Amino acid sequence: MSGSEEYAVTAVALRHTPVTDEHKKGGGMKAVAMVMVVLACVLVLTGCATSFPVGSLYTQLTLPVQVGDGAGTPTKIGVAECTSILALFATGDASIDAAKRNGKITKVHHVDWQVENILGIIGKYKVIVYGE
Repeated sequence: MSGSEEYAVTAVALRHTPVTDEHKKGGGMKAVAMVMVVLACVLVLTGCATSFPVGSLYTQLTLPVQVGDGAGTPTKIGVAECTSILALFATGDASIDAAKRNGKITKVHHVDWQVENILGIIGKYKVIVYGE
């Protein structure tokens, strides 16, 4: 290498392109189409492969969980619940044991499960134990 080296500096020129009526055409329709595709995907994917019916906007149902021996008539009811917020935070103890403790139940007749969920924003889940 010799004592004098040359470096070339290349400048990139940014060119301003004016917005014309041609650019404005279809821009709004593309955005609407994109929103529709995203909403369709959300609606299709949120209801897939669940063990219970799910409403995309609102869910309220009671389902059976298990049956004890079924003998006799239940005289006590115990409830345990938990809450979910934005499907990000969930608190509470909705176990069968917690419901048995809350209802002072020693012999389980049957168990139901209740869910109420609004737009996935807030969900309340209850386990209801019937027994003696």
